[in-house]
Amino acid sequence: MKNVRKGLGAVLALCAAAAVVTASAVAAVDAQKPKPKPLSGNIVADGSSTVGPWTTAAAELFGKKNKGVRITVGISGTGGGFERFCHGETDLSNASRPIKKVEHEKCLERGVRWVAFTVANDGLAVVVNRDNTWADCLTTAELKRIWNTGSTISNWSQVRSGFPNVPLKLFGPGTDSGTFDYFTEVINGKSRASRSDFQASEDDNVLVQGVSGERGGLAYFGLSYYEENKSRLKVVKIDNGNGTCVEPSVASVQAGRYKPLGRPLFIYAKRSSFRRPAVASFIGWALNNQKAVAQRADYVPLTDKQARKARSQYARALKQVFGR
Repeated sequence: MKNVRKGLGAVLALCAAAAVVTASAVAAVDAQKPKPKPLSGNIVADGSSTVGPWTTAAAELFGKKNKGVRITVGISGTGGGFERFCHGETDLSNASRPIKKVEHEKCLERGVRWVAFTVANDGLAVVVNRDNTWADCLTTAELKRIWNTGSTISNWSQVRSGFPNVPLKLFGPGTDSGTFDYFTEVINGKSRASRSDFQASEDDNVLVQGVSGERGGLAYFGLSYYEENKSRLKVVKIDNGNGTCVEPSVASVQAGRYKPLGRPLFIYAKRSSFRRPAVASFIGWALNNQKAVAQRADYVPLTDKQARKARSQYARALKQVFGR
């Protein structure tokens, strides 16, 4: 028995010695491995004025640890952004709606392939001047009568019986805006079907200024812009026809109660750009930190289900583009 114990002790001693040697060898190999190079390069994004602030916030947070990456963000509207994107002028296209078939075909004609990611949620806020004491809630039918093609409503007294005799001044996104496309589709029944006699701008700050300066002003734009300017504006609750007035908020948008003006937001990445480590890393970081980005930029975060799907989209894109 003693001889057996001695033999076992010798084996254990040899194993321990081998483990030390192996660990030392691994450490030596790891020490010789070159450290990953810091990310660097320029990334150009353009598109939706609604998604632009989200991408800017993501770029600022990402840039704190990746100072060699420079990200510029334009706001030419979803349609204008896709135009540049399909011409190969940008790496990322911010969009407040899915890409249209005609836009997709233009990209294909020019050899531009893309991958898309859902990055956040938003609600379209309908806003009025803070001195407006009568319009606390509007129905989607009333909004359609105001904004539809051929509408001649020019006074609040024409919107609803009991509303005061106050001139109605309309402000809204330009026709290149995904917000314009989305609002007209869900309110007027057809994308881009709208009266044209309103002050249009791709810059939501211009719309904020317009409504805040007109007692009878009315506008619609992304919820995040209302959140940034709530001291200057009054948000209107929306009744989609069921008799319940719902105010846009993180809770109502995520729960799907703010209908029909709640929506997802997207970033389209050009495949050739996605091959660059800086671009792929930025998208991956943004999706993993989407709650922090949403909080910084006053957006509605993805639901847990949406977040899982977005990460799955990213993993699939890596496999498709890099083969891993």
